[in-house]
Amino acid sequence: MGVTPAHTLGPVIGRLRAWQPSAAAVRRAFLATLVTNAGIVVTGGAVRLTSSGLGCPTFPRCTDRSLVVTGEMGAHGLVEFGNRMLTFALSAVVAVAIVTAWRVRRADLLRSGWLMFAGIVAQALLGGVTVLTGLNPATVMAHFLLSMVLIAVATHAYERSCGVPVAPQPRVRRDLLIGGRLLVVVVAATLVAGTVVTGTGPHSGDKHATHRFPFNLLEVTQLHADLVFLLVGLALGLTVALRATASPPDLQRRALVLIGTVMLQGAIGYTQYFLDVPVGLVMVHVLGATLVWIATLQLLLGMTERVSAVVPAARRPGRRADDLPVASATRPGA
Repeated sequence: MGVTPAHTLGPVIGRLRAWQPSAAAVRRAFLATLVTNAGIVVTGGAVRLTSSGLGCPTFPRCTDRSLVVTGEMGAHGLVEFGNRMLTFALSAVVAVAIVTAWRVRRADLLRSGWLMFAGIVAQALLGGVTVLTGLNPATVMAHFLLSMVLIAVATHAYERSCGVPVAPQPRVRRDLLIGGRLLVVVVAATLVAGTVVTGTGPHSGDKHATHRFPFNLLEVTQLHADLVFLLVGLALGLTVALRATASPPDLQRRALVLIGTVMLQGAIGYTQYFLDVPVGLVMVHVLGATLVWIATLQLLLGMTERVSAVVPAARRPGRRADDLPVASATRPGA
């Protein structure tokens, strides 16, 4: 009793085997991996900023005696344990993307999906090390930067999910492409400097955590600000150059989005510094850093034509073009 008869599972398994994801479904699946990877960075920041980093003081259990949070752990325990559980939600989203890529025979997207899954496992283990080392700023820093790597993979996968991959063909002049790559390097350096400021500043992640980087907070903050100035200058110069060379309109729009995001992020950064880093603004700053990273990557990826229009299968009555199955990953004319 309670066992599902085998004959009732047959049709379900058959439908799964026959399932052919649409072009829109593929895009949504990989967009979801990008959104959830970015979201977990923000929730991780919430754990640190609410001093809940040691809400569950051990790993992989929450406490020495309990796998899950207990009432005695209070709000900090709930916040930390809740963030741990989000890892499973992220894993489920990535698993859906992997299955979707497998069903449309997209080896490139499949590799990205498995790379993200491996990164999630590494993140979970690194999170455990972070807890076991009492929120050492070096491990907290590595935890954040690994998230940025996963976001880069997710951004690349989402860009490629919008069409069929073809041989890379630059859409801009070589000097502009070099400028785009340099911009990515500068943003990455800015993110690293930002984590150094975090590891030196007052928000350790738990009121009992005493480990901090032995740097002068004013000096590392100034270094971070200098990199932001360089970033703003490069982004503005690249935006003007794209317009002056009549680059594709979509690239010019991406450059403008990046400029707007960087400017807003800079304003938030200076405001939080002069207000003695209030928790709310720091949270917004973490989100802003993630958005700047994504916008920068999208601008660089847009400079090289990596996908062509999706070649739809035969249209079925009542189906929109956007819901047509994705063609296999072959070059045009192959």
